[in-house]
Amino acid sequence: MSMGAYDEDEHERRAQKTSQVDADFDEARTEFRGRLEYDSGDSTEELLDQFRKLKGER
Repeated sequence: MSMGAYDEDEHERRAQKTSQVDADFDEARTEFRGRLEYDSGDSTEELLDQFRKLKGER
């Protein structure tokens, strides 16, 4: 069979595979527990000063 030739068996196999619905998954939501901490490291003013310096250099 040449490249790009129509393969009816392969077409049917793919059509059958895509028409099946996988309902074996757990529908319950995963519940995450814990803490999230965020630290930007710099104050807002320090970040704005750095931005102004970069903007002025270009």
